[in-house]
Amino acid sequence: MSIEPLADLLTDPVVRAALAEDLGRAGDITSEACVDPQARLAVQFAARAPGVISGLDCARLALLAMDPAIRFSAQRRDGDAVEAGEVLARAEGNARAILAAERTALNLLGRMSGVASLTRAYVEAVRGTGAVIVDTRKTTPGLRFLEKYAVRCGGGVNHRFGLDDAILIKDNHVAASGGVGEALRRAKAAAGHLVKIEVEVDGLDQLDEALAYAPDVIMLDNFGLADLAEAVRRAAGRVRLEASGGVNLQTVRAIAETGVDVISVGALTHSAAVLDIGLDTV
Repeated sequence: MSIEPLADLLTDPVVRAALAEDLGRAGDITSEACVDPQARLAVQFAARAPGVISGLDCARLALLAMDPAIRFSAQRRDGDAVEAGEVLARAEGNARAILAAERTALNLLGRMSGVASLTRAYVEAVRGTGAVIVDTRKTTPGLRFLEKYAVRCGGGVNHRFGLDDAILIKDNHVAASGGVGEALRRAKAAAGHLVKIEVEVDGLDQLDEALAYAPDVIMLDNFGLADLAEAVRRAAGRVRLEASGGVNLQTVRAIAETGVDVISVGALTHSAAVLDIGLDTV
């Protein structure tokens, strides 16, 4: 699958911050010492393992930030599944600029492709069940929008981006407000007409209490399979049900088969392995 890329206006500041971190106080002193300032280089980004690609524009912007004259040509698109050895993009230009941008480009491309690849594995594991795989806010500080974009490249769906775009009443909110019902009562009184409300419950008794207030979504936290199925039966389609906790590639299919609507997986962003991608001269 392919996905509409992020606007450069959003991505460029993150890429430049990463470059600034790498260049430090004096720039790439290795390339300046060893490489003629007029030398040119032709390179290609290639997958060294199978996976799903995300972050090609990050690689492009890293190179262009060092030298706008560099020519960058993507050979694949974000969201594409690739095999080991496939060329993802080619670039040609000033050698010093390419070498200075190399690690930043690979760090972002590999990180995002790892998220996309793991997401695709979860999406494939639940195919045909009707359950949707979503991410969480367990993201790398400063990279949330890139990692959530990578989830979309893998076929997943984004949960809320931050504390301000939906009301999500977690267990500590319940404890602080005096119970599920009271927390929902207050949330409904405070929410604007476009704000959705979700509440986390940790047992069937709390589920029944939440159903009486008709939230938009109920999160079933660390429910066993039997209780998930019973929750689906009790909700009877009145609210969307999200399963959370204890989710991995070995358990996700059985969770989906209970009939829940959504499965949230923190591992998509907090535990994805970097996809091995290399930059080689051609």
